[in-house]
Amino acid sequence: MFERRPLEVAPALLGWRLRSEIDGEAVEAVITETEAYEHAGDPASHAHHPVDGIRRSERNAAMFSAPGRLYVYRSYGIHWCANVVCWPEGEPGAVLLRAVDVLHGHDVVERRRPGRRSDRDRTGGPGRLCVALAIDGDHDGIDLLDPGSSIRLAAPAAPLPADRIVAGPRIGISTAAERPWRFGVRAHPTLSKPFR
Repeated sequence: MFERRPLEVAPALLGWRLRSEIDGEAVEAVITETEAYEHAGDPASHAHHPVDGIRRSERNAAMFSAPGRLYVYRSYGIHWCANVVCWPEGEPGAVLLRAVDVLHGHDVVERRRPGRRSDRDRTGGPGRLCVALAIDGDHDGIDLLDPGSSIRLAAPAAPLPADRIVAGPRIGISTAAERPWRFGVRAHPTLSKPFR
């Protein structure tokens, strides 16, 4: 599943379950929005370098790790963002998790995101998602497919039907935003931004 291009993995991740067990508190949610980031040829990717094509750094090292690992970085020095690493090891690519729908642990999410009235306000957006599931830089590089991991993924019983998936331009970036590499569950209330 994860040894493919991020552009293939991003829509396939919709409907997967994401579970965090941090400090004895569990939250389980369904992924409702993703965004693909490749490497060479994708100037918005953290692994892209205009001269060398691909460049590894301390910040993006997890992108080069085994598929199914978690790549966590801080955006604008403020918000944590969580990504699923794709492609074979050494070939950097990732899928940004943009929104989830909480299934279990609503009380935990309410404590972490108090006063949020809508599903979108609780978990719609990469930074909100990370706060709700208590994901931060300490989780960078963990194996999402290991049943013993504090943060892990689980496949759905069946893939989401294609007619329930929408695609559109990426958001929150200043370059290559026009690429239709953002994917979501059609009209879902947790989407960080509606699709046109």
